[in-house]
Amino acid sequence: MTLEQLRIFVEVAARQHITQAASHLHMTQSAVSAAITALESRHRVALFDRVGRSIVLNQAGRMFLKEAQAVLASARAAEAALMDLSGLMHGELSIMASQTVAGYWLAPRLAEYRKCYPGIALDIRIGNTEEVTDAVADGRAEIGLIEWPQERRGLSMREVATDEMIAIVAPEHAWADGKPRTVRDFPQTAWILREPGSGTRRAFESLLQTAGLTVDTLDIPMSLPGNETVIGTVEAGLGATLISRSIATPFLRAGTLKEANIPALPRPFFLLRHQERYRSKAADAFDAMISAGNSGEQA
Repeated sequence: MTLEQLRIFVEVAARQHITQAASHLHMTQSAVSAAITALESRHRVALFDRVGRSIVLNQAGRMFLKEAQAVLASARAAEAALMDLSGLMHGELSIMASQTVAGYWLAPRLAEYRKCYPGIALDIRIGNTEEVTDAVADGRAEIGLIEWPQERRGLSMREVATDEMIAIVAPEHAWADGKPRTVRDFPQTAWILREPGSGTRRAFESLLQTAGLTVDTLDIPMSLPGNETVIGTVEAGLGATLISRSIATPFLRAGTLKEANIPALPRPFFLLRHQERYRSKAADAFDAMISAGNSGEQA
């Protein structure tokens, strides 16, 4: 078994699609298929079920995936330790960010970091707040950036910026009239929400609690896994949503969305790191840059 086989297996498991994994790995489809076949044949175990032209990770594959991810995380930590000897001239930094943070706030910070440390390759991934926290906890990302506090044993969490959550609607929506409303008015309209596990969804549920409400008391026709799909659905007039001002601003300026007259909810962004895993100089440099330029700033 080689690290390359493990890396290929993890990518195929993440996508459950040979062609997509091959494209991401910059490999041919046949090479990826051969690596999976060799891994299964050598150990006489099927890791995927072949269903028609599709592959699906089976129970054995799911058990093996966790171990494979742990081995790759250890290998990355070992490589980072060696790269640190080069004094930030070479190496890689793995960062995973939640959608809201990655969409608007993170990009200029990455550009600044790249300018300062051009020899450091950046491995950037996106997920919801819970997925980001899991990745840092498991060692699959050295730095995590999230928009809702996540307490997890072994992880440190520090606020690095502050955004606002605002309620937005289509221009034809009744709440586009500018009249003041509060959380207690939320049952009066349908809501299009992000998926459970996202920081945006948790912020919405937290706001409901201040008025003694729950999601069960609201009309929620859709829960969607991305900011773009939520905004598109709200633009179509299917309901209201609560979303970061940084994401909504371009649509507000264009007039395709309107901000409802509801008090904004402050929403901090947090940087996550593991307290016990190896802390590379590349990650320390990114952490220091964020601390120097962004602590407590408005996103």
